[in-house]
Amino acid sequence: MVKSSLSQRQFKFTMMVAKLILYAYGVGYTLTLGEAWRPQEMQDLYLKTGKTKVKHSKHQDRLAIDLNLFMGGRFLTDKESYRVLGEYWEHLSDENVWGGRFGVRKEDYDKKGGWDPGHFEYDG
Repeated sequence: MVKSSLSQRQFKFTMMVAKLILYAYGVGYTLTLGEAWRPQEMQDLYLKTGKTKVKHSKHQDRLAIDLNLFMGGRFLTDKESYRVLGEYWEHLSDENVWGGRFGVRKEDYDKKGGWDPGHFEYDG
């Protein structure tokens, strides 16, 4: 199977992010945008300071976005608040990855969230 071009994957990712945002508002959340694109210098800094474990991020390919979640004007930071969005994101494509799964064994998905629940990426 031939992989789509980067721009084709970015187009698809952008449409899915739009659907995710509309879904979030439809279920009562409000959002602000976090990091969507990341230059190599920032990735290097995150690696050096322990904020990431990878040398290359999907953010650098414009295939990941971080979203900040709110309800009733209150910023939500608990992992479980993101679950409904993460599961919707995964539903949109088998190639979508939700950061709320990072570091969690598949058999524990329904019991706890991973270390980056506001992160949504496309691995297509």
